[in-house]
Amino acid sequence: MRSILKRMAGAACLLLAGILPAVSQQKAVEEKDLAAYLFVYFTGNHISEEAVCFAVSMDGYSYWALNGGKPVLDSKVISSTGGVRDPHILRCEDGKTFYMVMTDMVSGNGWDSNRAMVMLKSTDLVNWTHTVVNMQKRYEGQEQLKRVWAPQTIYDPEAGKYMVYWSMQYAGGPDVIYYAYANADFTDLEGEPKPLFIPENKLSCIDGDIVYKDGVFHLFYKTEGHGNGIKVATTRSLTSGQWKEEPDYKQQTKEAVEGAGTFKLIGQDKYILMYDVYMNGRYQFTETTDLQHFKVIDNEVKMNFHPRHGTIIPITRDELLRVTEKWGKPAELGGLPNNPVLPDFHADPEILYSKQTQKYYIYSTTDGQPGWGGWYFTAYSSTDLKHWTYEGVMLDLKSEQVPWADGNAWAPCIEEKRQKDGSYKYYFYYSGNPKQGGGKQIGVAVADSPVGPFTDLGHPIITDSPTGGGQQIDVDVFTDPVSGKSYLYWGNGYMAGAELDKDMLSVKKKTIKVLTPEGGTLEDYAYREAPYVFYRNGVYYFLWSVDDTGSPNYHVAYGTSDSPLGPVKVAEKPVILKQDPAKEIYGTAHCAVVNLPGTDEWRIVYHRIHKWFLKQDPGVHREVCIDALEFNQDGSIEPVTVMN
Repeated sequence: MRSILKRMAGAACLLLAGILPAVSQQKAVEEKDLAAYLFVYFTGNHISEEAVCFAVSMDGYSYWALNGGKPVLDSKVISSTGGVRDPHILRCEDGKTFYMVMTDMVSGNGWDSNRAMVMLKSTDLVNWTHTVVNMQKRYEGQEQLKRVWAPQTIYDPEAGKYMVYWSMQYAGGPDVIYYAYANADFTDLEGEPKPLFIPENKLSCIDGDIVYKDGVFHLFYKTEGHGNGIKVATTRSLTSGQWKEEPDYKQQTKEAVEGAGTFKLIGQDKYILMYDVYMNGRYQFTETTDLQHFKVIDNEVKMNFHPRHGTIIPITRDELLRVTEKWGKPAELGGLPNNPVLPDFHADPEILYSKQTQKYYIYSTTDGQPGWGGWYFTAYSSTDLKHWTYEGVMLDLKSEQVPWADGNAWAPCIEEKRQKDGSYKYYFYYSGNPKQGGGKQIGVAVADSPVGPFTDLGHPIITDSPTGGGQQIDVDVFTDPVSGKSYLYWGNGYMAGAELDKDMLSVKKKTIKVLTPEGGTLEDYAYREAPYVFYRNGVYYFLWSVDDTGSPNYHVAYGTSDSPLGPVKVAEKPVILKQDPAKEIYGTAHCAVVNLPGTDEWRIVYHRIHKWFLKQDPGVHREVCIDALEFNQDGSIEPVTVMN
């Protein structure tokens, strides 16, 4: 037994954790926001190799080491032995907290030398707090304990707690997988360890890895010392003791294997099962859709490192940027994703650069609701247009904050105005559904900060169509740098514009003009909605959206004028932002524009349809993107290169 254990621990093993239990992940992180994979592992049996390393992948098949393959955490700092092995990482229920657990062990001290595990916690994947839990010190009656191996964590929905499970062996007995619940701070275990799974034959099992799928927990484990392969037991309740053991081995080889691990591919029904063919020093990778039948895919997997027992979880764009900024981007990884820039579903974005805070802000329609039924607006802030911080809900149309409306919060815009005393005011315009009915109307709320609190005027300021048809939506506000006057634009089915009064709370009705560009088709510039105006080098640029927001063809056209209230001359090449099916980018429109302070660099902010929803509710599953907006020498706008 000892020689088998030594061979097992001395061989390279790779344990890939499940993507996240489906019962927890989707509550906090939309799967569509997952953009890459993080691989957490150690590299060998020398104390210098018994440390946590990170690698990343864009596709789940090719992994590239961060930090030049060197550890990202110091084992001497986080452990009691000076070495750690078998790291397992889990994203928590809130979507932003991460737990890691690992074996506290230096193999050079002997395979039966360790008695502890390490528990770590982070909210950014970069900075970690740590606690050592030594079983013999934590619990009484542990004198015969020989080893504590390969802990993992999973959320137990029945208990509402995080379960830590691991294998332990006592003198003269088999390896058994135990469990205990973590405390609320993830710094200790609660209660006495209890057996989680004991096979019917009562023989040793190690390297437990639990995957949740379709209401069932699947426990992959190694039959240690008796078959040395991967088997599965299933249950619908983790602590029920009611496990159904499947008789067959899951590895697709006749050779001995260990260290099974699974994770789900983003946006697919496929899972990856990996295991270590440790007698030959190689790994085998398989695909499955049902966790029952597996197909070998060895030729599709690449790595520039040699990992040992670790785990993989999917991460978001922001999390990928964070870890690569901290530990460097591997050259093999290629370009990092630029878009979408916000999590969840958002549409009709407005962007503001605030002179008061020197930050950028994005406001948008809250999307993902049937019938465009979002009822509140949120704000996100950034200092660099790459990393965005959620600032919370800043206007709620179903609350007392907006007395005249009861929902359908659409397409906002905002203007920053410096007051005579040097302070700032923020005027937030939006469309809402009036309580008394009669179709969409436009209101305004005011604050002293870009993120509020905002106080609504109490009644709408645009209630009727100047053309007798269309909708009073898609409002835009623009302050002319030449005259200092501010203007409001709006309209679905028509484009209207008017000068705002000095208080910014009403329009001068006598100045209302219909500015709708004439002509065009759905292939070029036929006006539908979403006017947007900005000024550059003596020219007033008018942008608008063409076609329906649920159409892949939804795109942006433009024209120019020498006045804030037109007339608008359609550009010779009017289409500047459109879909790129080769990149799986669709429905790119309803935009805003921002000038980077002190430069002639510009960015266009827009929404697109998420590619997974092209055939089902495309118009309410949109996401916000940012790309470069560039100009030719004659001032015309170049077509935007849309980026993923």
